[in-house]
Amino acid sequence: MSIIFVYQLGNEGTDFSEDDGTRMTYIKRIYTDILDSMQNNTLRFFLFIVLSSFITFPQQGMAQDYYSSTYQYKPMSFGITFAPNMGWMRYGDTEGHKSTPKFGFAYGLLADFAFTENYYFSTGLLVNTLNNEAEYPSPVADPTSSVAVSLVSNEYRLQYAEIPISLKLKSTMRYFRSYYGQFGFTGGIKLNAKEKADGASSRTSLGNDADFFRLALQIGGGVEWQLDHNMVMMTGLSFNNGFTRVIKQGEPRNSYVAFNFGIFF
Repeated sequence: MSIIFVYQLGNEGTDFSEDDGTRMTYIKRIYTDILDSMQNNTLRFFLFIVLSSFITFPQQGMAQDYYSSTYQYKPMSFGITFAPNMGWMRYGDTEGHKSTPKFGFAYGLLADFAFTENYYFSTGLLVNTLNNEAEYPSPVADPTSSVAVSLVSNEYRLQYAEIPISLKLKSTMRYFRSYYGQFGFTGGIKLNAKEKADGASSRTSLGNDADFFRLALQIGGGVEWQLDHNMVMMTGLSFNNGFTRVIKQGEPRNSYVAFNFGIFF
């Protein structure tokens, strides 16, 4: 076809120094003449298929890239998170102590570092606030006394700076989403610890009655949603089970369940 264009353009004596409108007029007229000269329906059908392929093939290629596994894969991803939680204390074999769950929250930074496309080392820096209410017997000066022991009810607010260290396993992304599972540990340093006695108007500091360090096991999972080429939204649930004592009274460990929401850039 290009030979025919060159031949006819040369015979027309077209001056290529003319403006674009004139050149387009000549090209359109030559194209019309070529189609009119094709009396054979097979040649016309073949020309239609060839021209259509230049339009459809690039579009299909773009669609395949968009849904491919390499579309969202990055060796490093950083993001922010906000995670509401419900925490409680576990007193184990300590008798007479009871804990009531209360809502708290965590916020901070997240980072994922890829080993391969589906395996990641996940960490971050979070400020985590755990709230709960505990009820336990009031201390008695004379254990042999026949006076009934009253119960003390306190609200606790414990705040930690936490660094999660975990292995994150991701499925290949398809149709804007991938699934992940996560297993690891969290280490926390106490930032603040306060209690509020039943009937009190304000909280008081626990001081040395609250332990400085907290270690816990964490497991969770969820879905990551592709928002565009560089942004991923994470939604999931996690269970965090404390290993170490958090306060001296009753020597409890604390645990929580969190809804994890984050944005990776």
